[in-house]
Amino acid sequence: MRAMILESPGTPLRLAELPLPACGPDQVLLKVGACGVCRTDLHILDGELTQPTLPLIPSHEIVGTVVARGERAGRFALGQRVGVPWLGHTCGHCRYCTSGRENLCDDARFTGYTLNGGYAEYAAADQNFCFPIPEGYTDEQAAPLLCAGLIGYRALVAAGDAERIGIYGFGAAAHIIAQVARWQWRKVYAFTRPGDAEGQRFALELGADWAGDSTAAPPEQMDAAILFAPVGALVPQALRHTAKGGVVVCAGIHMSDVPAFPYSILWGERSVRSIANLTRRDGEEFFEIAPRAGIRTEVETFRLEQANEALERLRNGKVRGAAVLAMNY
Repeated sequence: MRAMILESPGTPLRLAELPLPACGPDQVLLKVGACGVCRTDLHILDGELTQPTLPLIPSHEIVGTVVARGERAGRFALGQRVGVPWLGHTCGHCRYCTSGRENLCDDARFTGYTLNGGYAEYAAADQNFCFPIPEGYTDEQAAPLLCAGLIGYRALVAAGDAERIGIYGFGAAAHIIAQVARWQWRKVYAFTRPGDAEGQRFALELGADWAGDSTAAPPEQMDAAILFAPVGALVPQALRHTAKGGVVVCAGIHMSDVPAFPYSILWGERSVRSIANLTRRDGEEFFEIAPRAGIRTEVETFRLEQANEALERLRNGKVRGAAVLAMNY
């Protein structure tokens, strides 16, 4: 099979010919149809996430068709379309796993980081950490749901019953979760990079009630803010516009340092919290909601060998919606 591999952080991915992955007892082998390009991939390539298993096939937004199964892998039928997310394995018996918090498992393994991912024509994955893909989505449209959608959904749940939600960083996750929030009749205030008029137009097209750059003040105080942009300086910025009792949710796996800020903008029972990974329950809930909410992803499609180009466009904020590698493109 063809695959794009990372041999050392800080270097471009290399196109390689590799044997098909071996299929373990609990695994399914997928013929990959599409794989999303995620900001986490950039954090791995740039060395900001420091413990990848090298050489590595990156990425964790995989949509594929089951072509082989391990001896214990009977959950999915041959020919069935499934998705593979970031969380690829947990121990199942630690205090986190047994209390519904498997996303915090110390022995967890992650697709496209400590397990090989989907920048390839085939991928093997544990059947217990895969999801059936709802009808009505092409492979390319479904791929961003596997991380941008799932992590965004977990962040939205962490925002509680907030009526007025600010979203900082209007990329792949934001463009999905803004649709969920509007379906739930919440107000959405979208914050983009300074000068990103196109990003602001995109947010308004998706139903945002207001859009401006990250230095601007929203029309009214927010009940919650979700930060998808990995910029620590946005934490105090968001706190200043969050009402008493509100929450600022940091949804990225990596963020630059948060600067010191006055206690007065935290006082009033405001809180700051992070989102770490996802649970399988998040996936079950989100994939039940997505079709009912009419969620549609906007994608820019690239060939497998264009992975470096797609990553660079993502780095520079040039992707409208989500970037996806399509194996038959």
